Amino acid sequence: MKITKRITNWLETHASAPSYGGWVLTGVSLSYLGAAINTMAGWLYVISGVCLALLGLSVFLAPRSLKNLIVKRSPIPPITAGDDLSIELEIYNPTQKPVTLLQISDTLPFILGEPNKQPIDIIQPQQHYRWHYYQPTQKRGLYKWQNIELATGAPWGLFWCRRQRECAAIAIVYPTVLPLTNCPLVDEIGQDDSQRNDPRGKPLQLATSGLVRSLRPYRIGDPTRLIHWRTSARYGELRVRELEIITGGQEIIIALDTAAKWEQEQFEQAVIAAASLYFYAQRQELQVQLWTAATGVVKGDVTILEALAATNPLEEDNQPPETAPLIWLTQNPLTLSNLPAGSRWVLWQDPNSSAKMIVNQDYPGIILDSEQELQLQLQKPLASF
Repeated sequence: MKITKRITNWLETHASAPSYGGWVLTGVSLSYLGAAINTMAGWLYVISGVCLALLGLSVFLAPRSLKNLIVKRSPIPPITAGDDLSIELEIYNPTQKPVTLLQISDTLPFILGEPNKQPIDIIQPQQHYRWHYYQPTQKRGLYKWQNIELATGAPWGLFWCRRQRECAAIAIVYPTVLPLTNCPLVDEIGQDDSQRNDPRGKPLQLATSGLVRSLRPYRIGDPTRLIHWRTSARYGELRVRELEIITGGQEIIIALDTAAKWEQEQFEQAVIAAASLYFYAQRQELQVQLWTAATGVVKGDVTILEALAATNPLEEDNQPPETAPLIWLTQNPLTLSNLPAGSRWVLWQDPNSSAKMIVNQDYPGIILDSEQELQLQLQKPLASF
């Protein structure tokens, strides 16, 4: 059975293979030919000859109808995990004859799903056929595939042939961004550094408490402790204090420990956490960048989302920068001992270890449980261990 399937597959991709109707007509032709030889009846020879002629024409016409077709693919817009990819293909028939009984198949990566197939009744001469479909996604990633497959049974469905065409595609699926309303990891970063490096001999204040720079209208997500109640009562609307930011030109770097070995589920959580922390820090008007072992330090919304979509564990082992506070996301507690001043960290527990993890670290952070909701854990207060 496997040998028969291999032979059929080879014939379809290199020449033409008989369809069910082709096998039936072949049997009928041979039957009529045998009867004609026994009876010497001319009309039986005619019927057998016509059937064999139809079979012979089908062998050559099926692949010929695919030869001149031109296939183009439109760029695929990036999406977030859980949304549907919008994929569009265009098939152009440049010949003076219509193409019928056509099927197009988009050979997606196996992680996205089975190949999508679309039957096409006819493409008129010098006309385009556009195929637009949506492909569900569940996981972030950078997906690439090269080929589409055209198949036809033209003109009578007696023989079937398939041909691959190179039609490269790149689909970027961004990680999910959690809507954090507060995040002590970002709000309190640099606190320890502020108490040591003020040239006036007084500690600088954090962005969550300290010197008032200005007042602005309240925005959803602002901490209620920053509301200036007296001014709010005067204007009849909530006003929030904008405070001096400790970094004073320094850049916060969200660093994802991609050089380490991770449990896959925990790594996916770490990627989501990195994206969520980045956009939360942006909403707080902080200068924030991303670091991974493969990309180094990168900035810009699109660049960072693409880096997070493509990242994987066990990347090239490069050292994170030491010139700015880090928010260090890792599964390895041994990496917490050499972080820059003012840093914070997020540590995922090893699910295979029954012993409680002991962390010796100068700076506070969060130990996460992968079985609990990530958004709530990123918003909980920091702790020292």
